[in-house]
Amino acid sequence: MTEKELILTNLLDCSRHELYFKNKPLSKEQKRQLSKILKLRCDGVPLQYILGCSEFMGIKFKVDKRVLIPRPETEILVETVIKRVKESKSQRVKILDIGTGSGCIAVSLAKFLPEAEVIAIDVSLEAINIAQENAELNNVVGRIKFLQSDFFACCLLPVACCDIIVSNPPYIRSGDIKDLPKEVQYEPKIALDGGCDGLNYYRRIIKESPSFLGEGGLLIMELGMGQLEQVKNISEQSKRFIFIEAIKDYNEIDRVIIFKKCTVSS
Repeated sequence: MTEKELILTNLLDCSRHELYFKNKPLSKEQKRQLSKILKLRCDGVPLQYILGCSEFMGIKFKVDKRVLIPRPETEILVETVIKRVKESKSQRVKILDIGTGSGCIAVSLAKFLPEAEVIAIDVSLEAINIAQENAELNNVVGRIKFLQSDFFACCLLPVACCDIIVSNPPYIRSGDIKDLPKEVQYEPKIALDGGCDGLNYYRRIIKESPSFLGEGGLLIMELGMGQLEQVKNISEQSKRFIFIEAIKDYNEIDRVIIFKKCTVSS
C-alpha cells in the first residue's frame, strides 16, 4: 500500500479495498488525528512509529522507537532460512536469532516453521519486551525463548545447541550515521552502528557462534551494501566456517550470506 493508503486504512480501521469502495468519511476526531500524523511526518518521524505498527512477511508487528523498523530486505534473510530448513531432512531444527529487535525474524520463523524451536536474544531489554509482545500478537509466544544478552555473553546457552544461527546485525559505519536520512535518525543507534568499518558485529558473531552451532550448522546473516568480500575474509581468517552462498536482493545487491560450520576434520 502507499503511505496515504496506510494512513487512511489505519484511521478508518478498514482494508484497502474498503477504502475505495465504501467511501467512508473521516469523523472530526479522525481529521484531528490525520493532521497530527501529517505534522509528525513533516518532522521526519517514520510512519511506522506514528502508526505503531509495520508489516513484515505479511505479518503485522508492533514497532516504536525502542526497535529498528523491519525492512523488506530482511524478508530475504527470513526466506533464506525457511528455504534451507524445508530442504533439510527434518524441520525440527533449533534456530538462534541474534539481535532480535522487534522480533520480526524470530516471530516469522516460528510462524512459518511450526516444528522449529526458536531462541531470540538482544542486549536491549526494551527490545526483548516488544519482541515478546509481537510473539503474543502473532500467536507464537510458546514457541520462542527470549533472552537478554550481549550476544553470547550471558545467555548461558549449551554448547552445540543450534542448527542455524541467523542475524541482521548493525552494519552502518559509525561515521556514516549522521548522514543517514532524517527518518532513520529516529531509529535506535544501537541497532544501526556497526563500528568504525561497519563490521564489528560480524567479527563477534563469526568468532563466538561456532561453539553454539552443531556440526554442519549454518550461520546466515544479512549484509550491508558492499560488505560481502569483507565478511567472507573475516570468516576465512577464523577458519571456522565454509562460505556456501551469497543471495542478492531486489536491487541486485549481495544481501544475505550463508556459512557452514567446518567439521572437526576441516
